[in-house]
Amino acid sequence: MATLANLAYPMYVHFDFSHSPDTRSYLRMAAGRFDSVRVTHRYRVLVPAAAAVVAAPIAKLYGRVWPQRPAGLWPLRFAFYLVNCLLLAAAGACWFNAARLTGASPEAAALAMVAVLTSRWAEYAAGLPLTDSLYLLVFGLSYYAVKRGSGGRWALIAALLLGPLAKESYVFLLPWLFWFGRKNLAWPRQLLALTGGLAVLFIVHYVVDRHLGAPATQSVSNALEHFENISYSLQRAASAKGLGELLSIFGLFTLILPLAFWLSRRFTTAVPQPFYSSLGGAEIGLLVVVAVHMLLSGDLGRMGYLAAPAFCSALALVFTHWRRLLIGQQQ
Repeated sequence: MATLANLAYPMYVHFDFSHSPDTRSYLRMAAGRFDSVRVTHRYRVLVPAAAAVVAAPIAKLYGRVWPQRPAGLWPLRFAFYLVNCLLLAAAGACWFNAARLTGASPEAAALAMVAVLTSRWAEYAAGLPLTDSLYLLVFGLSYYAVKRGSGGRWALIAALLLGPLAKESYVFLLPWLFWFGRKNLAWPRQLLALTGGLAVLFIVHYVVDRHLGAPATQSVSNALEHFENISYSLQRAASAKGLGELLSIFGLFTLILPLAFWLSRRFTTAVPQPFYSSLGGAEIGLLVVVAVHMLLSGDLGRMGYLAAPAFCSALALVFTHWRRLLIGQQQ
């Protein structure tokens, strides 16, 4: 939380909202206005609702603390900043504990978590009126639940309840969650938890559509339009700018993994057990799910950050492995 609060504060204070229609949409939703809000955003009500609740008491004091900032949206912006920092911090806690469950040491897991939280996309998700933090928490809960096993049932149930309300593309995470979470929670119980989340989502759709007088089929057609982004995403990923965007998701920390992989393959005698030995199908499957999100969204970097749970575990294992090698050499 402390890391995120420091990182995201300049974004919260200085961001130019004229460049981001998404943030303006969520600010209107938090203010209780759903008119002129894009179909893509209007049903993601949890984070805007939480920000509205937090902003209510803040609005009474904000002008006294920061008189130089005019009244209006500033209390809401500050509330989004607080709520998103908390949600993303919770996601970071999931990444840390999942990394520990893969075999990383506490120090390595903490270092990897902080490294992943330095991403520019963490700064966006925590500092701006967006709902990405909740979806990152859903991915974090899902990965942690799979790694924890039966002890992570609560996280699996939470992911199934929150997922439908976090983002419509959650449907692409469901097959991964059903398959790798089947040992935690039997499929009938998973379906029961998912039904609860879908029931709340149906109520939200009904209330919002009735308020706006919008046809129920509008959200379906909007979802199908995202498939048109696939060709654009592929072309963008193949360009120099797109490759740079991909590398910027986790910054220079991205280079550590291929370097560690190359060293472990080159020096097999000194490294009898590579760092990735405890990683497997769950991580590969999660990367496939993230790739689908990237293709459909067209926003490669922002969606690519959903791979943070698996990346954090891999990075923590590298740090753990190197530390053990250094200690072994000193001994």
